[in-house]
Amino acid sequence: MFESFLQTAFVYDIVTLAKPALFNLYFALVSIPLGFPMAILFALGKGSSNKLISLLSRAYIYAFRGSPLFIQFFMFYSIMLALNKPLWKPMGVDDFILHPLFLGPLVLILNTCAYTAEIFHGALKSIPKGEVEAAQAMGMNRWHVFRTVTWPNMLRLAWPAYTNEVVFLFHATAIVYFTLPVINEQKDLMNKAGELFEKDYNIFLHFGVAGLYFLMISIVLFWLAGLVQKRLNKHITAAPSVSLKQKLLSLTHAFVR
Repeated sequence: MFESFLQTAFVYDIVTLAKPALFNLYFALVSIPLGFPMAILFALGKGSSNKLISLLSRAYIYAFRGSPLFIQFFMFYSIMLALNKPLWKPMGVDDFILHPLFLGPLVLILNTCAYTAEIFHGALKSIPKGEVEAAQAMGMNRWHVFRTVTWPNMLRLAWPAYTNEVVFLFHATAIVYFTLPVINEQKDLMNKAGELFEKDYNIFLHFGVAGLYFLMISIVLFWLAGLVQKRLNKHITAAPSVSLKQKLLSLTHAFVR
């Protein structure tokens, strides 16, 4: 009887937490595509020969990488609230600006932009200079060099680290509603799991199912990123595998010699 009850409760939690999981996905799927191009600009800005652009880019990256995301949510929400009466309310956009579905992705975009820019900047520094010089020697302008040499190499080198950043960003969506107000039934996984916990104090079931959702979605993200990585590295031929028989033969020849 206990097992049937547990199974029923588990299925109930799976169904109940399906909708909140969509809010976590929303925050991630809005933030990632917008933060990606911004990160490219800041990565190029950090490596720019223009000292002012480089300084501003470095300051932005250090500011967001050097402060906790939790504090960033509080800071931006406080700033937006302070500007509500003199700015947002007269403009009639207060409901939109102060809404978690806008503020949440905004902070996540700014945060992931800084971390991704640092990843891309490191990849830019790792690009072999010989390839860039060869492209320039062929008469390519700066745009063609970036499009045919710099961009493909940067993306290929940065992709494994960027994959981790994407998954970390998805995990970071768990703290959005810990800092921003919950409007109506717009609860994410952690909020809804906390609400279910307050009813029966079954912490292992409710937060376990929430963790299961995070795990399964993370696996899908890793799988999709793996497909992209294979696409990026398709020109790299893998070394031919050596069979066990060939290994034994080579060892035999070595001992004979």
